[in-house]
Amino acid sequence: MTIEEKIQELQKIIDGTDNIVFFGGAGVSTESGIPDFRSKDGLYHQKYDYPPETILSHSFFMHHTAEFYKFYRDKILVDGIKPNRAHLKLAELEKAGKLKAVVTQNIDGLHQDAGSEIVYELHGSVLRNHCMECGDFFDVDYMKDKENWEDGVPRCGRCGGAIKPDVVLYEEGLDSVTIQGAVEAISQADVLIIGGTSLVVYPAAGLVDYFHGSKLVLLNKGTTARDGSADLVIDAPIGEVLGAIVVR
Repeated sequence: MTIEEKIQELQKIIDGTDNIVFFGGAGVSTESGIPDFRSKDGLYHQKYDYPPETILSHSFFMHHTAEFYKFYRDKILVDGIKPNRAHLKLAELEKAGKLKAVVTQNIDGLHQDAGSEIVYELHGSVLRNHCMECGDFFDVDYMKDKENWEDGVPRCGRCGGAIKPDVVLYEEGLDSVTIQGAVEAISQADVLIIGGTSLVVYPAAGLVDYFHGSKLVLLNKGTTARDGSADLVIDAPIGEVLGAIVVR
């Protein structure tokens, strides 16, 4: 089938159910200007003093906090990012009662910006940050303001403690409440649409095993380990695909 024919098939699948769950990864946000990790232009293929997976680890954050934030500010706290067609269409599907939940590996908060309300953020969010000393909360605007930084580290305005973003770093476990919500949503879905993820990051990718519905759809630029078991595979930009869907 051509891409157009596959999009028509996806339209039929979406038209036929009101019980969809979307499971997404970094590829959902690349059209908004946020780099992914494993593509040829991704973060894992750029040169830093340390590999990104080392920088984004709990032990590195604790022992090299300023170096962590040098990378974090440069590559994670990106200004001017807006939801793209994929985010907006998913929010529209939820508002129409067809999409029950978004399960995302992303930490950028773009699903909420687009209007999605039921979002399970497996790896946390840059929008939430807390002082490691007193626990005070700080939003992303506070984190972006250099006046709140000292020696390369954002500091609490009350006690001066270092602030840690509520993102799940390597060596850290996923939030159990978030996992439970995601598992329940996926296990109860009739249609699971997986988009913008290579499905190689565990334990997040393992949540797909809880799906026992009727249709599994994969939207991704490149192959995944689940292609063989999917009912529909569309190898195209996810914003282009979902942007063509009519919500009715």
